[in-house]
Amino acid sequence: MSEASQPLLSGLVAATFTPMKSDGALDLKRIPAVCDFVQGQGADGLFVCGSTGESPSLTMAERMAVAETYVEAAAGRVPVVVHVGHNSLGDARTLAAHAQQLAADAIAVAPPSYYDLKSVDVLVECLQHIAEAAPQTPLYYYHIPRITGVRLSMVELLERSESALPSLAGIKYSSDELDDLQACVEYGRRRYNILFGCDEMLLSGLSTGVDGAVGSTYNFMAPLYRRVIDAYQGGELESARQHQQVASAMVEEILRHGGHNAIKAAMSLLGIDCGPPRLPWKPLSDEALALLEQRLGRGR
Repeated sequence: MSEASQPLLSGLVAATFTPMKSDGALDLKRIPAVCDFVQGQGADGLFVCGSTGESPSLTMAERMAVAETYVEAAAGRVPVVVHVGHNSLGDARTLAAHAQQLAADAIAVAPPSYYDLKSVDVLVECLQHIAEAAPQTPLYYYHIPRITGVRLSMVELLERSESALPSLAGIKYSSDELDDLQACVEYGRRRYNILFGCDEMLLSGLSTGVDGAVGSTYNFMAPLYRRVIDAYQGGELESARQHQQVASAMVEEILRHGGHNAIKAAMSLLGIDCGPPRLPWKPLSDEALALLEQRLGRGR
């Protein structure tokens, strides 16, 4: 991405949930309503089958079905990014080819992480292998080291990718290493589309110059985060900090009740029901759900 070009993704991109029935089966019929609600909240894009979408707990067929349904439901209103990362590079290639067939706007790839991945050169080779299956589709690297354990220099990845990985469009940067994040933003005269992935630190990410952000809570809290962005861009830093403090407190309250299970429960309380999480996550107890609803209501 050159200085003169517009980034493919900007603003607030919602990392979408995968709706499920009480028995853990997919509930694809809910996706159009979820999609409409999230876009009504002001999301500028959709990130499908990522961590929020429980992709590690889905079969290949389920991931393809979820991607198909979200792309169809979005109907070109906002860009749709399909995450295709997998520990099996062969399966990642299959998912990438399928996403290109769907005309997804981009694919995202978290690295294979069961075996140690300690070299940027090997990472680039893995990404090349996947990109070959979807050569016409922009690719985003999904950097989330606290989950994958892959703690490599993202600037070095960009350096290696200039000639080796022409379809690389940018990075979903889900780490709090702001010095590395800023270096990625500025690399090559802002050549790449860099998106921040830490909702509770959005204001910090904006200060580095990121093009936008991808996160779970943008599904149902986008108006609040929009106030952060508008205040920051308007030079009203104190107002931006206040709005971010409210958002961060709500995120902290959600995570106090668990992890993905609590975020999915918050979607049902503040937005639209996406059903329970799939094992190994367990739904919140009725008591925890009631307490979360009460406290989130105060936060809003």
